[in-house]
Amino acid sequence: MPRAIDHIVHASRDLAAEAEFYRKLGFTLGARNHHPWGTENHIIQFADHFIELISRGPGFRAPVDLDPHTFSFAGFVSQQLDKGEGVSMLAFATPDAASDRKVFKSAGLGDFESFHFERKGKRADGGDSHVAFTLAFAHSKLMPDIGFFTCQQHFPEEFYSASLQSHANGAVGVCGIVLVADNPSAHAEFLSGVTGQREMLATSLGIDLEVADEQSIEVLTEAAFAQKFGSGLLDRPAHAPHVAAIRIAVRDLGACAEILEDNSVPHQAFGHRLVVPPQAAFGVALAFEAETV
Repeated sequence: MPRAIDHIVHASRDLAAEAEFYRKLGFTLGARNHHPWGTENHIIQFADHFIELISRGPGFRAPVDLDPHTFSFAGFVSQQLDKGEGVSMLAFATPDAASDRKVFKSAGLGDFESFHFERKGKRADGGDSHVAFTLAFAHSKLMPDIGFFTCQQHFPEEFYSASLQSHANGAVGVCGIVLVADNPSAHAEFLSGVTGQREMLATSLGIDLEVADEQSIEVLTEAAFAQKFGSGLLDRPAHAPHVAAIRIAVRDLGACAEILEDNSVPHQAFGHRLVVPPQAAFGVALAFEAETV
């Protein structure tokens, strides 16, 4: 089975400002968390996946002299923030990160040790929680500015909370990730290996991999992206492959539009979508579209 999206790592240089912006978009955010390696985050939950808002915490120091088989989550995020804000990493769900690590190594997708961490936290009702994750990393030389990994959640019942999945904008989940690259087909083999999806749609616009019901990974040319999402939405050159948009499904697009307008969030209607430009959304376009039922 293909690996569904587990979460999206959206990095900014000012976590408080990014969090406030997402609240204006109509999202419910979890508490601010601090990682022992120096980053901090807020989580935006859906039923079985999430968006992670992340930044460097006070006094953050990037790791140095790492073993070449060690992929530094914090170091990669920090490195990308030195270049600009936006989606720095994509995570896919897995029941067995240790096996993924072996698969990635044998397929030439990355020879990195698995990374395990756990932390104590607070549930929405104020009770204590204990969450743990194991990550298996992959890396593409053709997409050096995007980190990829699979994420095994050991105690998902401790992590997910229905009360944090109710959003004023009616969002029900991420329905797609859109990358932009000069030559989309050049990334087909790598993305197929990471997602486990061996079938894809290839057209003159780019490639499209369905990784779960109503959830896809697209790689488009710059022209194709403008055709589907509107012009003027790219703030990086297309020859540097990057995540250009997060597609978010909402129950009622009209109600979502009212929230954006009431909170003075810049956006434009384009086709069947409401698109918030990357210049306003910390480096990545946010495309709201009606839920498919």
